[in-house]
Amino acid sequence: MKAAWTMAGNIHTTTAPIRSSLSQLQALNGLFAVYKKQGPTSADVLNKLKEVLLKEAGEKNPNPRKRKKQSLKMGHGGTLDSTASGVLVVGVGNGTKMLSTMLAGTKKYVAVGELGKATDNLDASGNVVLEKDFGHITSLDIEEKLKSFTGDIMQVPPLYSALKKDGQRLSVLLMKGHKVEAKPARPVTVHNLTLQEFKPPLFTLDIECGGGFYVRSLVDDLGKALSSCAHVKELIRTKQGQFTLEEHALHEEHWTLEHVLRSLQPCSESEASRS
Repeated sequence: MKAAWTMAGNIHTTTAPIRSSLSQLQALNGLFAVYKKQGPTSADVLNKLKEVLLKEAGEKNPNPRKRKKQSLKMGHGGTLDSTASGVLVVGVGNGTKMLSTMLAGTKKYVAVGELGKATDNLDASGNVVLEKDFGHITSLDIEEKLKSFTGDIMQVPPLYSALKKDGQRLSVLLMKGHKVEAKPARPVTVHNLTLQEFKPPLFTLDIECGGGFYVRSLVDDLGKALSSCAHVKELIRTKQGQFTLEEHALHEEHWTLEHVLRSLQPCSESEASRS
């Protein structure tokens, strides 16, 4: 069988397309990556993926949100904000046991920050809570300040986040009007941090970091360090673990058993149990 990659998710093959069945889906064990667009939550994307695959397999009314007696075991390896896009790693079958390594592993991002405005949730979807002058800031200033955010650092997670208090996400509690205290600073690792472009008020950062790191907190802290304020205007995850945006992330039109099979990095029961 001959197959050739043209770009992420585009495969030309000389064989007939693979017909999907529920038993074939349930036999999948491993990791693969999909592209998450701006707008939906990571959970929304996962549920849509499950629904599409189950329908292709002949399930008439799949309910991907049903927790009990799921016909397809699937999870994702690290939440991307709803306003962010990029690589979302998915585990299927025994691969779900390996997702913890994705959470803790290295990730790469491209982030566009906007100086002069701070928002309540630290990105462009939030309400502006502070405006400050940014005319004094140069690209050299930004590059100098970035040095203090590189390496092993302490970081306070955003209030609007997937972190939980009493079993509920902080972001959900805030939206319900509850008072939420900031989580204490915690150690995170930034392997690489560079300024790619500066066109005031916008600046673009290339970021390579470890697990538990919040780009929104970085941009907010950077704005304060520059005697101004800032928020994330755009965020793209370009790599998670071994999965890259260009080579591995399946776009929605390629959410089929055939494409999943071709991009799946399989794992055995023993590999999954070691994770």
